[in-house]
Amino acid sequence: MNRGNNHQQIFFDDDDYQFFLHALKLAKEQHPCKIYSFVLMTNHIHLLLEPIKEDQLLALFIKQITQRYGQYVNKKYQRTGTLWEGRFKSSPISTDHYLLACSRYIEMNPVRAGIVEKPEDYEYSSYGAKTGISNIDWLDRDFLYESFGKTGEERQIGYRTWFSESISQDEWKNIRESLMRNWPYGNALFTKEIEAVSGRTFKAKKRGRKPIENK
Repeated sequence: MNRGNNHQQIFFDDDDYQFFLHALKLAKEQHPCKIYSFVLMTNHIHLLLEPIKEDQLLALFIKQITQRYGQYVNKKYQRTGTLWEGRFKSSPISTDHYLLACSRYIEMNPVRAGIVEKPEDYEYSSYGAKTGISNIDWLDRDFLYESFGKTGEERQIGYRTWFSESISQDEWKNIRESLMRNWPYGNALFTKEIEAVSGRTFKAKKRGRKPIENK
């Protein structure tokens, strides 16, 4: 996730959205990776990515997109300075139902923001391509999406049906917290594996002062 500097607007008309989508396609050609979900909001973006190679740095992919788009906006609107609010935020995700939950979180952004009533009414997200409304030739399908059916139509219907199921508030809260803290989002085993690799502990500290011990 990356947002505009000081939460400022980064997309101003349809051409801006289309340029960014084209930049995504070009970046994928130069830094091959899998793009499973995305949404372009007025002042921020969300991408769900998977590297193809173990040593691949997705940061290079993001850098190319944000630099290209930042230069485009500055030239078009005759502005100077940074467009983006520093470094992007990221969260590793386990490849189980947590992955699907993140796709839904991303594609429901326009609904949560009150821009549209239904996800299919928003043009600049991956939801339309997954449900047969539109076609994006560079968008990938994760294996969980593929499990919704044997044919494209079955998968579209299955995804739409799953998407409309009730969503717990904890799901959105946990995803948002993981993203803001750059924490992993997934099952306990996955989190432990990330902790072992990174040498970090991903657990919220209790607020308040440390209690005084009696001697």
